[in-house]
Amino acid sequence: MDVEPISARIQWRGAAARAAFRVGVTDIAPAIPATVAWGLVTGVAMAQSSLDLPQAYGLSILAYAGAAQLAALPLLTAHAPLVVTVLTALIANLRFVIYSAALKSEFAMLPFPRRLGLAYLMGDVPFVIYSRQSPQFDRTLRPVYFLGLGLCNIVIWHLGSFAGLIAAGRVPAEWGLDFAGMVALIALLVPLLATRAALAASAVGGAAAIALDSLPAHAGLVVATLAGIVAAFLAEHLSGRGR
Repeated sequence: MDVEPISARIQWRGAAARAAFRVGVTDIAPAIPATVAWGLVTGVAMAQSSLDLPQAYGLSILAYAGAAQLAALPLLTAHAPLVVTVLTALIANLRFVIYSAALKSEFAMLPFPRRLGLAYLMGDVPFVIYSRQSPQFDRTLRPVYFLGLGLCNIVIWHLGSFAGLIAAGRVPAEWGLDFAGMVALIALLVPLLATRAALAASAVGGAAAIALDSLPAHAGLVVATLAGIVAAFLAEHLSGRGR
């Protein structure tokens, strides 16, 4: 008897799918203050550049990544060659390639348009939360759970970014929104460090990011991410051998 492919059994509708979507929204809710703060910071930075409002928000929609936007803004302002600007943004976003590779087995069964849509919703916090919480769901419900995480994150990000663009001249510098966003992210991510692999990834990746911060085009972030992944893999492997 032929086994029905899992792609045909993905639950995009129904009570179970709606429940999984709501859980995704609920799980990412604690990150909303950090997301709003980073969106505001990025929006303010774009508004203070040479870009006009349509250009700035077009960049926000196209890039949908604070690090890439902030890396590209000085180059756009300085009228650097387009290829340099694009390559810089791509390097700053290379970690998303790593995230996508890590989730390949989760969504490989989906049609290309849906994989593309979910890929656009990829973010740091949605990836971390999904990696930790998705095992509680059947594989047929995981895509809609990720959809809940990703859609909530992107809506909040764009609200914060647009607010920063509109209110750039009215946000006092002493508010320290970038610092507030960092603190909120730390408060969210610390509870996730419950395993040796997570601790190893955090320690190695964090140390590498600090040590390599001077590398151009945020290349240090990419190297630090890879170092953290390798450290997590080794820690998990050694932990398994010790049992």
